[in-house]
Formats: sequence, structure tokens, C-alpha cells
Amino acid sequence: MTEQISDADLAGQPAAYWTGMAYEATIAFTRARQLEKGYTQPQFWLLRNLSANDISPDGKGMTVAELREAMATYIRPEDDLAAESVGLLERGWLTKDEDERLWLTEEGEQARIDLTRNAPAIRAALHEGIDDADYVVTMKVLRQLIRNAGGTVV
Repeated sequence: MTEQISDADLAGQPAAYWTGMAYEATIAFTRARQLEKGYTQPQFWLLRNLSANDISPDGKGMTVAELREAMATYIRPEDDLAAESVGLLERGWLTKDEDERLWLTEEGEQARIDLTRNAPAIRAALHEGIDDADYVVTMKVLRQLIRNAGGTVV
């Protein structure tokens, strides 16, 4: 049963509570869908951060510590990049050099491309019943809340 809350009551609700609930729910949903497809969100982030065609500016190899630093704004405390990289090494999607730098292989780049194709379905499921105009208003409100709290909006 969906609880009905009046607009007046909603206006008084704490943003931090609801943004936290939304964050946890959307992360859990996204990670579950990715796991159903045979990979984890941290593994996808590793591929993306090592790809010159995605987040990496140059496609050069990085150590786990460098990758952890690069992902500092979105990695979760429970994410173990060293352990996650082992699965990618075993699949042949990454290699590791003598300096412990991880490098994306051709197979890893193709996997990154293939895994990226899952994102629209995940987004569509999360956005079901949400008009794009309402979503944009919500994003603008969240960005203003961040600025009001002294945060930086990029």
C-alpha cells in the first residue's frame, strides 16, 4: 500500500532522509540488474576508468590505489577494487604489468561497450512513471540543495 502524503507534509520532509533513501534504493536496483547480467558495478567502473574511449583521458594503466582515488566520489566503502579486478583479470578483460598497473585489453574494451548497452534498460525501469520534465525539475532542485549546503555542483 502506498502511503499518501500531502504536499504540505512533503514540503516539510527532510531532504537528506529522502535523498539517502533514493540513493540506496537506486544503487541496490542498479547493482542487482548488473549482477543479473554477470558483472558488478565496480567492475564496470574499472573498465570505464581504464578506457581511453570513456573516463580515462589517455587509456594508460593504473594501480588499484590510483583507481580508488579516481573513483573516490562514487565508490562505496564495501567496494573492493583489488578483488573486483581479479575477476576481470580472469576473464581476460584486464592485464597487470610488473608495476601492478591494470590495463584494459581489447576484450575488456569490447566488454565495456557491451555492458554499456545495459544502462538504457536500467534507466528506463528507474524512470518508469516519471515524466522527463518532472525529472529535470527534481535534478534542478537537488543541485540547488547541494549549492545551498555549500557543496559543489559540476
